[in-house]
Amino acid sequence: MRALTWQGRRDVRVETVPDPRIEEPTDVIVRVTSTGICGSDLHLYEPLGPFLDPGDILGHEPMGLVEEVGSAVTALKPGDRVVVPFNVSCGDCFMCDRGLQSQCETTQVTEYGTGAALFGYTKLYGQVPGGQAEYLRVPFGNTLPVKVEHGPPDDRYVYLSDVLPTAWQAVEYASVPRDGTVVVLGLGPIGDMAARIALHRGAGRVIGVDLVPDRLNRAAAHGVIPLDWRRYGKDLPEAVAEYTGGRGADAVIDAVGMEAHGSPVAKGAQRAVGLLPDAVAQPLMEHAGVDRLAALHMAMRLVRRGGTVSVSGVYGGALDPMPLLTMFDRQIQLRMGQANVLRWVPEILPLLNDEDVLGVDHFATHAMPLEEAPKAYAMFQQKADGMVKTLLKP
Repeated sequence: MRALTWQGRRDVRVETVPDPRIEEPTDVIVRVTSTGICGSDLHLYEPLGPFLDPGDILGHEPMGLVEEVGSAVTALKPGDRVVVPFNVSCGDCFMCDRGLQSQCETTQVTEYGTGAALFGYTKLYGQVPGGQAEYLRVPFGNTLPVKVEHGPPDDRYVYLSDVLPTAWQAVEYASVPRDGTVVVLGLGPIGDMAARIALHRGAGRVIGVDLVPDRLNRAAAHGVIPLDWRRYGKDLPEAVAEYTGGRGADAVIDAVGMEAHGSPVAKGAQRAVGLLPDAVAQPLMEHAGVDRLAALHMAMRLVRRGGTVSVSGVYGGALDPMPLLTMFDRQIQLRMGQANVLRWVPEILPLLNDEDVLGVDHFATHAMPLEEAPKAYAMFQQKADGMVKTLLKP
């Protein structure tokens, strides 16, 4: 089959690799019909390279048709249409029973002390072959895949793999009061969708912050108040204060993570580590890594006293300094974590109908053949051609 493989920093290639096969009785093989490029895939493009091997298959946002099922699979049959959550979770352990699929005890990567394995996402999360490929082996076939109806286009359902549950959890964790104000930092795919979900769930005011005019305009078209970070810079809290009676936002969602602009020292350190041999770079990243924290520190300034900061952007540093004195004094609540996809699917799936209240049918800005995936990664990394969300078509 053809699949997108990691080969080095900013070097991904579509290659011919062996087809996946049934390895356990509960496995299914899915023929991928659509697969997204996620903002966190860019972390693999650069800073998390030390945890990848050449030839690793990337991607964790696939959907498609069941091609083959293992002997113990009873919930699916060949021809069924499914979305594959990015968490590899068993559905039966202590954590899964509590809706914490991202902490699944069956697939936790104990070697690195991390949570549930993820499709297509480094040794830190199991080094499981990903879904930017023609076919994908999916374990736990009776409990992991989400069965959806035939008929509507893939665009309606594919975001159940990651974008929708990640954005939904970000809003849930933000605890935005009804008619309250939430600021969304970063209007990439997750931030954009989180802003839409916040409005759908009753937020009185959603303020979106980004550096890219196309993204600001896109959010504004859906009722978001756009603020250009380039214009306001360190004065952004004053701009937000004008909308909140000087108090600050009830909640802030950090949808940026380690890719935040600013902190040239941390940026330089990330790049330098990425050039080291893996045997040296891995321990540095695990025990001494430092992120660019501009977005997270700004979130602490934007939120009101007693408010909530919800972090959905991925961070990877082990020694990140946090303003604990300020957080304690201002009684800021902080929630974060990988999305528990299956926890939120029952709440989201009923919204994916012809009414399309979240705008999923036209959420993708680009659709490209799998063979053009290297070009798509480069465009996404450069935020070129108005790219916010790309679906690859194997």
